[in-house]
Amino acid sequence: MNSQTLTMFVPLILLIVAMYFLLIRPQKKREKEVNNMRANLHVGDEIVTIGGICGKIVKTKDESIVIQVGADKVKMEMMKWSVSKVVNPAEARAARKAERAAREEAEEEAPKKAMPKRMKKAEEAVEEAEVQAEEAVEAVEEKATEAVETVEAAAEEAAEAVSEATDAE
Repeated sequence: MNSQTLTMFVPLILLIVAMYFLLIRPQKKREKEVNNMRANLHVGDEIVTIGGICGKIVKTKDESIVIQVGADKVKMEMMKWSVSKVVNPAEARAARKAERAAREEAEEEAPKKAMPKRMKKAEEAVEEAEVQAEEAVEAVEEKATEAVETVEAAAEEAAEAVSEATDAE
């Protein structure tokens, strides 16, 4: 009788494991990606909200963003959770880099103001920190995409193993 109950519960356990790998785990992965996308919103990103409003981010706060919408450039404040997707983050980052380069060239060409040495050093340190922060963000994004690919491959292997185990029975 003990072996009969065990064989009765094996398909149920395999079904629960298959449901975990096919439904629950991918949903958590998508949820994590969406939260990461919402946490990495920057000024200049073009977004689409859950309600279908398209706009460009002009200001970010802790829990909200201000977007610019339409030809009249109407500004609306929205919560970050209302963002559905970012339309062109790469183009926005490239535009920010180009703006920064143009600003630095303009500063070099403009006559320099006399500044105390401490302020010059502080300004240089801030610029260096910004560059390092951008490089770190790009490195983390690359590692995250590699990790996602690794996890997806492992999930596919597990799903295949589950299907092979169910086929063997």
